[in-house]
Amino acid sequence: MNKKLSLALRWIFLILVLVVIYMPIALIIVYSFSSEKNIGNSFGTFTFSLYARLFTNKQLMSATINTLIIGLVSALLATVIGTLTSVGLYYMKRGKKAVNFVSQITVVNAEIVTAVGFFLLSIFLRDVLKLPLQRGVGWLIVAHTVMTTPYVILTVSPRLAQLNPNLYEAGLDLGAGPMRTLFTVIVPQLVGGMISGFALAFTLSLDDFVVTNLNKGTNGVNTVSTYVYASLRRNLDPAIRALSTILFVSVLAVLIIVNIVKKSKAKKQG
Repeated sequence: MNKKLSLALRWIFLILVLVVIYMPIALIIVYSFSSEKNIGNSFGTFTFSLYARLFTNKQLMSATINTLIIGLVSALLATVIGTLTSVGLYYMKRGKKAVNFVSQITVVNAEIVTAVGFFLLSIFLRDVLKLPLQRGVGWLIVAHTVMTTPYVILTVSPRLAQLNPNLYEAGLDLGAGPMRTLFTVIVPQLVGGMISGFALAFTLSLDDFVVTNLNKGTNGVNTVSTYVYASLRRNLDPAIRALSTILFVSVLAVLIIVNIVKKSKAKKQG
């Protein structure tokens, strides 16, 4: 009886935790198909009108496109830089711990510090060094790349630790040059970690508000997060519910694909 009660309590606790975590998301998804402008006691009728409204809202679509451009480009750059940095750290003989420690500071650093740092850096480059720098999409790509690269290093490094440390030397002994060995021997072994790192970097960029809001400039560049914040001060556009649903489903699909790829690679290697 005690075992059955213990098992029941565990399941109840697990279900409660899952409900607390996913209830807000479930509400967004359900009410994205509602005809009601505001979420209240009445659901209204089932409709796709918010999705139609989403694609006719020029400001929101522009913010979405900016978000995707910044997220995809910065995630790609972070994946390349993070992977190469991980490989360099793995084969570094001296100072590995110090460099690795420095590279991970931004992971535990408060995001507001990173945001203010990039804001001041843009002023320094523009006003002191007189560089033709404007805060906007380009600057946000740089900021998001720097912000997410350490996370890629964290996902790729464990995969590197599982590799045979003699693979690189073996490639050189077989006549391949350093670059060819890197891209034909080492990098293919890291694809699973790279995909996970890319997905994580893209999600972090997609979700960011603090760095983006301080560094987007005054030329009208908006992302989804800054658009939602501005809408909250007026009246939140109901089309946000449809966009949030699409983003959630897209991220969920990416995570499923990442897990499938990782499992298939694990089976091949096993």
